[in-house]
Amino acid sequence: MIPARPSATAHRVAVRRAAHQLLDDPPVLVDPLAIRIIGSKSADALRADPKRHERGPFSRYLRAFLAARSRFAEDQLARFRWGGGRQYIVLGAGLDTSAYRDPDSSHPLLVWEVDHPSAQAWKRQRLEEAGIAIPAELRFAPVDFERESLDEALSSAGFDGRQPAFFSWLGVTPYLTRDAVMATLKYIAEVTANGGGVVFDYGLSPSRFNVVQRLVFEAVAARVCAVGEPWRTFFEPDKLTADLRGLGLAAADDVSSEALNARYFADRTDGLKVGSLAHLMWAGSAPLGDF
Repeated sequence: MIPARPSATAHRVAVRRAAHQLLDDPPVLVDPLAIRIIGSKSADALRADPKRHERGPFSRYLRAFLAARSRFAEDQLARFRWGGGRQYIVLGAGLDTSAYRDPDSSHPLLVWEVDHPSAQAWKRQRLEEAGIAIPAELRFAPVDFERESLDEALSSAGFDGRQPAFFSWLGVTPYLTRDAVMATLKYIAEVTANGGGVVFDYGLSPSRFNVVQRLVFEAVAARVCAVGEPWRTFFEPDKLTADLRGLGLAAADDVSSEALNARYFADRTDGLKVGSLAHLMWAGSAPLGDF
């Protein structure tokens, strides 16, 4: 993102999550705060015309993926907390609302939201304007992934690296350098040795795409570049899996678009499903399980 300016892509992602609540029945991700968090002006415009951001032929695939990646992360978080885990870290939190609509008070979490300082200031303004209370268990940890230490930011905010921890890192890795991505994953590997792990999404290497996929990729890449937030880093699933295990993560499980569609979009009558340009990854101290 551009310093001192809110992330345009973070807002677009939040608007599409809000649109998912209005357009798709049943929603894959149930988020009663999704519309409120985008701001009253954007919310009013979206309610007046829920399809206003869905004009392109591939918009539904993107909307489906944004909903599915959050749902997947929250499903894995639920498994972690039912196993006794209590530390939840949202990296590059943007306008994510998971910490503000947590229904499971019987298994309380300590939550850290990590993001660029200007992005956090913008989000806090959104929360205040929407009347969304900040939970007592939530802490903000400002950090610039390219220039600052995640370890120092979390430690200063009270994170205990000796205890199990669950990291959610969505919509961030394509915008960072490969060195920054791998440094963050190395840190996560070290602090989750006693339990937990990370869910993150990543862009597939464009060399894998067919002609149609390449056209879609180039169109979306041009849009994010135009707002000053270009994609920088892509991965091959097999190589990334091997690299994660090389960092010391005992398990690394790639989740393809086919797996997401089978899990979250089977038997839908509206044809909603994710596309094939991005994958999700679970990496942690134990395998993904029966996903």
